[in-house]
Amino acid sequence: MIPPTYYLVVSIILFVLGIIGFFIKKDLITQFLSVEVMLNAANLAFITFAHSAGSLDGQIIVFFVITVAAAEAAIGLAIILLVYRKHKSIKTEDIHLMKG
Repeated sequence: MIPPTYYLVVSIILFVLGIIGFFIKKDLITQFLSVEVMLNAANLAFITFAHSAGSLDGQIIVFFVITVAAAEAAIGLAIILLVYRKHKSIKTEDIHLMKG
């Protein structure tokens, strides 16, 4: 059986890659996907801790995180589409002011 520390290391690596992707890349789609990677890293950590404790609480938390991530994906993509329609770009450098 694989020790839980390996899963936690993978979770930390995914979370750090998500942070790096969010701050290095300059387009909204990549930043959006980086946030999703960070949420999945947190889900992996929750499942690992729950499995180590012999509880189902982590799986319940992950269910709620996935629900929030689905809502975030729908709203986030709609906002990205609106930004693209207004500014004709999804690069964060090209979007100076976010007022109407």
